[in-house]
Amino acid sequence: METGYARLTVCFEPPFWVGLYERGGGGTYEVCRIVFGAEPRDHQVYAFLLEHWRHLRFSPSMEAEDLTERKVNPKRMRRQIKRQMRAPGIGTKAQQALKLQQEQGKEARKRRSREEREAEKDRQFALRQEKQREKHKGH
Repeated sequence: METGYARLTVCFEPPFWVGLYERGGGGTYEVCRIVFGAEPRDHQVYAFLLEHWRHLRFSPSMEAEDLTERKVNPKRMRRQIKRQMRAPGIGTKAQQALKLQQEQGKEARKRRSREEREAEKDRQFALRQEKQREKHKGH
């Protein structure tokens, strides 16, 4: 049976509080960036996740090694948590995934704007042609 994991890290990236929601399992890794604005409380973050779960936009899946969870001594876990609290919020793998998502959005925007520009060009050409036909009829 494959197991997955999910991790939410909330950190301050001036001027907003940002949540980095990472999930993985089965050799994949995906990340989603959530902008909260003002500093959210725990219950607000939990309510947000419950309410907007289906609408979160995750980055494309990346290859990742499977994490095998093992029992961790409570004192060691507390030290690790304290170390994570002092460390900067976003990891490099998460940054790569977000960058990939941004690049794909950029390409889609370029493609869409190019199609709109060409459609407008075709429409203008058709209007000119129609105008020439009207002139050619001679009223």
